[in-house]
Amino acid sequence: MDSKKIGITGHNGFLGYHLKNGIKYHFPNYEIVDFKRDFFQKPAVMSAFINSCDVIIHLAGLNRHNSSEEIARTNIQLAKTLAKSLIKNNYKGSLIYSSSLQEYKETPYGSSKKQAGDILTKAASTSGFSYTTLILPNIFGPFGKPNYNSFIATFSHELIHGKVSKIIKDDKIPLIYIESVVNHILKCIDSKGILKKRIPYETEKKVSEVLEQLKRFHHIYFEKGNIPKLENTFDIQLFNTFRCTVDHSKHFPKRYKLHIDERGYFSELIRSYSKGQQSYSVTKSGVTRGNHFHTRKIERFSVIQGEALIQMRRVGFEERIEFELNGENPSYIDIPVWTTHNITNIGKEDLITIFWINEYFDPEDADVYFEKV
Repeated sequence: MDSKKIGITGHNGFLGYHLKNGIKYHFPNYEIVDFKRDFFQKPAVMSAFINSCDVIIHLAGLNRHNSSEEIARTNIQLAKTLAKSLIKNNYKGSLIYSSSLQEYKETPYGSSKKQAGDILTKAASTSGFSYTTLILPNIFGPFGKPNYNSFIATFSHELIHGKVSKIIKDDKIPLIYIESVVNHILKCIDSKGILKKRIPYETEKKVSEVLEQLKRFHHIYFEKGNIPKLENTFDIQLFNTFRCTVDHSKHFPKRYKLHIDERGYFSELIRSYSKGQQSYSVTKSGVTRGNHFHTRKIERFSVIQGEALIQMRRVGFEERIEFELNGENPSYIDIPVWTTHNITNIGKEDLITIFWINEYFDPEDADVYFEKV
C-alpha cells in the first residue's frame, strides 16, 4: 500500500479521535499531518496544510449549540474557508467529507451539512480534485461526549451519575459503530472522481430499546459487578460504549466478597452471562506484563496473591491511572477498550493474577496492540 500524508480537520473530536487511531495502528505507512482548529482563521497556515496533504478528511463542524443559527453558520463557513483554500492552492489530492443522514431533514444542522457538501462538491469540480461525500447514520462508540455526540453517550452518562433519562421521541434510530465508520472512510482514500455514498446502518433500534438495555448494563455490571449477556456484535459494542463512560479512577478496584471459615476462604471471581476465556499468570517480583491495549475485548484482572501495580492510560492521552492490589484483599480491575495497560509485581512473593476475557484467543485476530503505558 502506498504511503500517504493524511490531514484530518476536527481530529480531536469523537470521530476524529477514532479515525486518527485507526490510521496510526492499522496503516503505519500513512502519515498524519498536524491540524489545528485555528488554521481556518490563518490562510497562509491553511495553505501550508493543504499543500502537505495527499488526502484531507473534513470532519470539523458543530453538531449542537444553544443557537441553531450558530450551528448553520459554523458548518457552512468552515466549508467555504476550506473550499477557497483548496481552489487557491490548486489542490489535486483527495477530499473526504463526513455528512449525515440529517441532511435529508429540514433542520439547521441537516441543512448546513448539505450546504457544506454542495460547497465542497463545487470546489472539486472547479479545481479537479477527487471528492467523496459520506452520508453517515447515527454514530455511537466509546468516549462519545454526552449531550453532543450521541443519545447513547448521554443515556450512559446519566445512568452512571444517577440522573433520570428522558425520551423526547421514541423513534427507530439507524445506528453504526464508530470503528465501522473509520473503516468506511479509509476505504475511500483511493477513490477517484466526485462521489456521494450513503453508508448503510448496522442496526436499527428504538430509543426506548437502547435505554432499557443500558439500564440492564447499569444494574448487572455497574451495580453488581457482573458481565451481562452479550449475544451479538451490537451488544458488545453497546457494552463497551457504556463501560467506557465509567470513571475507572473512582469505581475501581472492586473488592471480592470472601467467605471465611476454619479451612481458609472462598470467593467467586466472576459471574458472567456471556462466553469468555479464563486464564492465570504467575509473575516474578519486579516483572511487568502487558503494555498493550485492545479495541474490542472486555477484560478483567483479578489479583488473588501478592502485590500488584496496575497502570492504564487511554491511547492518545498522557494521564495515567494507577491501582495497587494485593492478595490480602483480593480485588479486580476492568480494562476499557483503547486503554493501554500493564501489571507489575511490586511485592517479594509471586504475584498470581486471574484474567477473564470475553472471547477466545485467536492468534490470527488477536486484537492486541503494543504501546507502553
